[in-house]
Amino acid sequence: MFDVPFWLWVVFAATVVVSLAVDLLAHRSAHVIGFREAAAWSGLWVGLALAFGAVVFLVLGGTAGTEYTTAWLLEKSLSVDNLFVFALIFAYFQVPRAYQHRVLFFGVIGALVFRGVFLAAGVAVVNRFTAVLFAFAAVLFYSVYKILKGEDESFDPGRSLAVRLLRRVVPVRDTYAGQRFLVKEAGKHVATPLLAVVAAIEAADLVFAVDSVPAVLAVSDDTFIVYTSNAFAILGLRALYFMLSGLLERFHYLSTGLAVILGFIGVKLILQATHKLVSPAVPEIPSAVSLAVIVVVLAVSVTLSLRRPAGAAEGKDGEDADALREPSPRKVK
Repeated sequence: MFDVPFWLWVVFAATVVVSLAVDLLAHRSAHVIGFREAAAWSGLWVGLALAFGAVVFLVLGGTAGTEYTTAWLLEKSLSVDNLFVFALIFAYFQVPRAYQHRVLFFGVIGALVFRGVFLAAGVAVVNRFTAVLFAFAAVLFYSVYKILKGEDESFDPGRSLAVRLLRRVVPVRDTYAGQRFLVKEAGKHVATPLLAVVAAIEAADLVFAVDSVPAVLAVSDDTFIVYTSNAFAILGLRALYFMLSGLLERFHYLSTGLAVILGFIGVKLILQATHKLVSPAVPEIPSAVSLAVIVVVLAVSVTLSLRRPAGAAEGKDGEDADALREPSPRKVK
């Protein structure tokens, strides 16, 4: 655990709040976000994350800086699956492209809150019960199995728990009302489909937290490192989605690369737990090595994808690519 000064927490919180405020003001009017605008925002978020990493390096030292960078890059790579799910949710609810940024904005705020809760709980459990790392490793190995076998969990936005709970609390109308989440009909408040979409986005993040939380805890058990790295990765998700929408199908080897990364992190967890519980003689994998492995695997996955186009790609990636190109004709319910 690092001795994190309080002012660094304040700097982080202020950076996140100001960034979200600027983002919200910049997108206060509904419009379709094109590639150039998304690329500019994506570059801004990446630059902000790396700049904060430099601050962590200078204030907390090289080990903390390496752990932060590794955790941020790991979460960034694992978030690619989120982009496919975003496309699925938008297609299911037939969300107009001009409203998608607003949905993702509030989805990100919810994700920041829930990830904070999960990561804080995870750090507390790991620090108290080291043996839980073996269970985390098992979760990651199971995820690897699902990815390689093409048995990754399907996600039905309309049947997600969050959407079902929303419909029990407030009626959901069939048509949109601009960017509004609630409207008044016959003297009663009624939710628009846009609020149901936000609920579906939050439910999807809870599903993906099952993989990402154990993975990032393999990199660091420091609350500050794991949360700040996750937060900056999540903040850049919206811009990354709009930038890569329609292009993700080209990176057909990326899912295999993610499986390799998750498998590597699972091994890292086992070695880490064995080192602490069985014998100090068992080696641990340094964070610098983890960072190098993640960078190399991602680079190889992207390079192979571009060199060998998926003209006849089948399975999950092909199906999700179709979802990114054309919305489903399913009616909003």
